Amino acid sequence: MTAPTAPPPRSDAAVGTPPPTARPSLLRRVWTSYAFRRICQSVFVVWLVATITFLLMHLMPGDPIEIMAGRLNSSGMSHDQAMATAANIISYDPNANVWVQYLEFMRGLVTFDLGNSLTNPSKTVFEHVMEYLPWTLFAVGAGVVLAVVIGLSVGMAMAYRRGSWFDHVMTSIGSFLTGVPNYILIAAVIVVGYTMLGVLPFLDMRGRITAGVEPGFNFVFFGDAVFHAILPIIAFAFTATGSFMLNMKAATTEVLTEDYVTVAQARGLKAGRISRSYVGRNAMLPIIPQIALQLGTLVGGSIVIEQILQYPGAGQMLMAAISNRDYPVVQAAVIILATSVVIASLIVDLFLVRVDPRIKSEGQDA
Repeated sequence: MTAPTAPPPRSDAAVGTPPPTARPSLLRRVWTSYAFRRICQSVFVVWLVATITFLLMHLMPGDPIEIMAGRLNSSGMSHDQAMATAANIISYDPNANVWVQYLEFMRGLVTFDLGNSLTNPSKTVFEHVMEYLPWTLFAVGAGVVLAVVIGLSVGMAMAYRRGSWFDHVMTSIGSFLTGVPNYILIAAVIVVGYTMLGVLPFLDMRGRITAGVEPGFNFVFFGDAVFHAILPIIAFAFTATGSFMLNMKAATTEVLTEDYVTVAQARGLKAGRISRSYVGRNAMLPIIPQIALQLGTLVGGSIVIEQILQYPGAGQMLMAAISNRDYPVVQAAVIILATSVVIASLIVDLFLVRVDPRIKSEGQDA
């Protein structure tokens, strides 16, 4: 009698077990990742802004040579001599082929070589823009931070006290701040504080820093810079504060009706922990993208605010460059401002994905 032999091992295919799937390659994972797609979208937006800016600048009537020649002619120089001098100073040919100019412009944009200012050839465009841009970013950034702190705190308090006199008063204030342009509000502050009451030193607050204060990493310079930027910061914070108040109230009110908040209350958790960990964190999710939108709105609106307050930032520089037909400076200013807003939006989106992974999965399903 022979001993029974063991049956041969069955393969996975025989028992119906699917073979293990191959892990996607690194290139495929990068290509399909949310971060890569958002970066590509941001690069496309910057290219589109650069192209539109280039076309708009070359469709504008007049050229910088004629403007500078007119100034030289008014000082007593003959027309032909003024045109020759202006062409020699500016070194710009408005009659050159547009495609050649566009390719040169894109090459300079990729290599971060945007040329020299036409009205100030001794400085590069980047140096010229960086003299003004940090002051605008400082005022706008401080205004947004102030608006976020005040708006989110007051908005959450409005939701917890909805229906009370505090809610009604703050809702009216938020609607007023959102509906009225910030330049009208800051103009009213100047009229009341400086003209009527005489308590606002508006004339001393104009400009970037006080004469004689040396820039540097010290409290004297920082305090003086903040003193001159108080009015722009308040102006930039006006509209954003009202918007954040109303949006945070609506988001918090919706979160307070969720089941997990009721369960947390039934478990006996402290009200402060529920407010921070359950309500505040989830209510802030729809507010985070609005921060980037507010940055874009405030940077774009800095032109009017800086003109009213005589604050020499990127807005004033852009207006002067447009009036002087300084094409390289205008193009660089618009592109740098747009890029800063695009980068801020990209950072906010990537941060929001880390906080709420559902956005990533929804984007992949789409």
